[in-house]
Formats: sequence, structure tokens, C-alpha cells
Amino acid sequence: MVTNKVSDSSNSLRTVSIIGTGVYLPEKVVTNEDLSKIVDTSDEWIYTRTGMRERRLAREDQATSDLASAAAEAALADAGMTAEEVDLLIVATLSPDMFFPSTACFVQEKIGAKNAYCYDLGAACSGSLYALETAKNQIACGAVNTALVIGAEKMSTFIDWEDRSTCVLFGDGAGAVVLKASDSGRGIMKGCFGSDGSLANLLWTPGGGSRSPMSHEMLDRKEQYLKMQGREVYKHAVKQMTQSVLDVLELNGVSSDDIKCFVAHQANARIIEAIGKRLNVMDRMFMNVEKYANTSAAALLIAINEAVKSGIVQKGDNMLLVAFGGGFTWGSSIVEWSK
Repeated sequence: MVTNKVSDSSNSLRTVSIIGTGVYLPEKVVTNEDLSKIVDTSDEWIYTRTGMRERRLAREDQATSDLASAAAEAALADAGMTAEEVDLLIVATLSPDMFFPSTACFVQEKIGAKNAYCYDLGAACSGSLYALETAKNQIACGAVNTALVIGAEKMSTFIDWEDRSTCVLFGDGAGAVVLKASDSGRGIMKGCFGSDGSLANLLWTPGGGSRSPMSHEMLDRKEQYLKMQGREVYKHAVKQMTQSVLDVLELNGVSSDDIKCFVAHQANARIIEAIGKRLNVMDRMFMNVEKYANTSAAALLIAINEAVKSGIVQKGDNMLLVAFGGGFTWGSSIVEWSK
């Protein structure tokens, strides 16, 4: 297991701020009642265990890059920028359009970001936070001036719709943020990140890659679908995200009292509540998992957009971000909101 506290090594690094946010949520709403017609479940069973009431599902003709492009265009409009001004474009996803090229390259073409270099980042549900940190560091050191970070998932294509333990948990969607150097405030502060590959088999998709290539036998075993040991994931998610919050507060010299809003990965209401209670900050924990379920790498950026647009977070407020995902991966960051 490796935990890395990412500290600035130079006083000359530029401050980096989020200057625009955007989301795309598919029109189709699938409720718990709808799922009860597909698998042996009920609204009560799902809600009491997850806090979820509904989720969005993309159309069959939509790919992850389509969701990502719509969110990207919304974020650029919010920032008052054009796609041609973007220097770096990162898409965090575990449901790419295809193995290669990168989904980010498809997004570049769709939105016209012809001056950006593009790549995907895979860290499961922690992906958008990892991408945010990566883009921040590129801007801070002067390698680029403007970055577009997108978290996008079409989880519905990687879920076994006959498995009630997983199919009720996920939804489709995309969120995006625009980053730029700033001359005021602290912007995106130092982050804390960690991983533990010894626990990978608790949350993974075992088939379809080089270890278990596509075959009739692999498909018969349903290894192309997400597999999860829920109780174990819950235990590790609560432990690591709680500790990561404490670590990032200490690293940046910030008190929990100075945080206006805690935005955790929207995996499960029970996980978020457990973290909030352990830290005694439940009254400031943001939650929208009831409406969208777990949108993996998209969840954190969708939540940031809603926290800001709803007025919960305003200029000068500190927002703490924390995520946990397959790998295992986790991380945390603090953002002083400047828009």
C-alpha cells in the first residue's frame, strides 16, 4: 500500500483555480421501482442499503465520449472560453468508448479542442480527482495554461442486469471542470493520494483485457461485467476516505471548521454518512446519490457542479473533495472556490 502526500516543492508554482463547471445527465430516468421489474428487488431494499432512488441511463446510440463532450461544452461555456483555448484535455473513465484510441481524443474531435493534447486516466471512481491533481500540476509548473478535466461514464454497458447486488448501484453521466492559473486565493491546494493493489479483486472487471482476453468462455462466465464484494469495499472505503480527509487537512494547515462543504465520492449514502459521523461534519456532507446513483469517475465532478450552482459553495469558501475507487485508489484535495 502506498500513500503519497503531494507537497509543493517550489514557491514559484502557480496557483490553479477551477473557473468553470458543467454536467451532462442522460434524459432516461430509471427508478428503483423500474428495477424491481427486472431483478428481485424493491425500492425499500435498495434505498435502505444505498440511499438511492433513481439513476440516469444513456441511450444505446450514446458512447462515453458523447456524454463527456456535452459536459465539456457546458463547462467551457460556464468559463466563458472556447475549446480552442484548451491546452490539456483529460478524461477520467472506466467505461471508455474502446480500448484505444483514448476517449479523450474522441472528445477533442467532437468539441473542436484542436490545440489540446489528450489522454484518458484510469483510477476507477477516484479518476476525476486524480485527473484534477494531474492537470493542476501541469498548470502550476507552467507546462500548460488551461486544462479541461472530464469524468464520464456509461456504466450501464459494464453492469450485469441480472445481478441485483451491482445493477442497482450505478448510473450514467458526465461532469467537467475548466482549470486555469490564478493570481488570487489558494485555489486547488495540496492533495493526498493512495493505492492498495493487493485488494484489487474486491472491486474489478476481471475479463476482456490481456489477462483474460475476449472469448466465448470468458463471456459465458460473465467476466466482462463489474464484480464487487460490497461489505469489504464499504469497510475500506470508509476507512481510507476518513483518513485521507484528516491527512489533507493537516497537510494544508486547514481546520475542518474552515471547510464549507465536504464532497465525497457518491458511491453510497451509508458510506458518506459513516465518514460524516466519524469526522463530526455530517451537516456539511454533500449528497446527490439519491438522484444519480454511483456514476463512478463522473460522480465527484457532477457533485461539485451541483454544490456550486445551488449556492452551497460560494466565492471564498473551502470545499474538500475525497474519493475512493477500484484498485484500490483513493485521494483528497481542498479547493478554495474563486469563481
